[in-house]
Amino acid sequence: MTQYPAPVRKAVFPVAGLATRLLPATKAIPKEMLTIVDRPLIQMAVEEAIQAGIEEFIFVISDGKKSLLEHFTSPAPLMDVLQFRGKTEQIEKVKASTLPEGSIKTVRQDKALGLGHAVWCARELVGNEPFAIILPDDTVRNKTSCLAQMMGSYRVHGGNMVATCSVPLRDTSKYGILGVKGRDGQTVMISDLVEKPDPDNAPSNMAVFGRYILQPEIFDYLSKHEKGTGGEIQLTDAMAHMLKDQDFFGYEFVGERLDCGNDIGFIKAQIAYGLEREHLAPELVAYMTEKLREHYSQNITEEKSPSSVSRAA
Repeated sequence: MTQYPAPVRKAVFPVAGLATRLLPATKAIPKEMLTIVDRPLIQMAVEEAIQAGIEEFIFVISDGKKSLLEHFTSPAPLMDVLQFRGKTEQIEKVKASTLPEGSIKTVRQDKALGLGHAVWCARELVGNEPFAIILPDDTVRNKTSCLAQMMGSYRVHGGNMVATCSVPLRDTSKYGILGVKGRDGQTVMISDLVEKPDPDNAPSNMAVFGRYILQPEIFDYLSKHEKGTGGEIQLTDAMAHMLKDQDFFGYEFVGERLDCGNDIGFIKAQIAYGLEREHLAPELVAYMTEKLREHYSQNITEEKSPSSVSRAA
């Protein structure tokens, strides 16, 4: 009789961080509430989880994150006003971003001790079953979400799985990096996991992206609170120890990867997702075309200016 891996019903969202890379925007607003066009990052992450079959959403939070929880409720005063004004489209948008009562659970991370520590904080809510982890500032543009793609592979291979993509070798010191020992289509078999290695020591250029499906035994390793790169408790280090006892896979997802946790990635995401909207795309294209012409025209003018010529001489 075929044995299928245990279903993944819960997802952990580590959203306790301070998001210093996006200051001052994140001074008073959680990074996860910053919007890409008209959807906050946290809503995009939750929608991805729902598409992948997740039923319970575990937020690891800190002070100042109350708005994350409020976003997924349906406030009566707002709904009353929208109904009174006959704003049917807006009412549907509010309903679409409202989660069933009791589906969100929260746990506090009192100290910023690393991603591994944030995940460890959710251990009691996860319990003894496999679970997913979604980092909301990482997103993938594709009709089939990154986590949904991974779930398809997980149902075949079981074990533990991380999303992965190739990065320039010079950038390996920014990511967790995989050692690869085999491949089955988009799924790779992992032999090693190294957190932020120098390019000369990197086992490959396949980086861990912000999606994980893990077995509950990961908490046994995280409970040791071993500090790694940057003096933090690294999830990658715990997974590397777990490799000795369990199967680990990487799933090379299909789609455009966008890191919304930094300014250039955030801007790229606005453009990419804006172009997907039929009512926005024509004006957005016209505006970008105009600005690019102005930009190149200005550069050509500067190159031909007398001061530029004298400097060149």
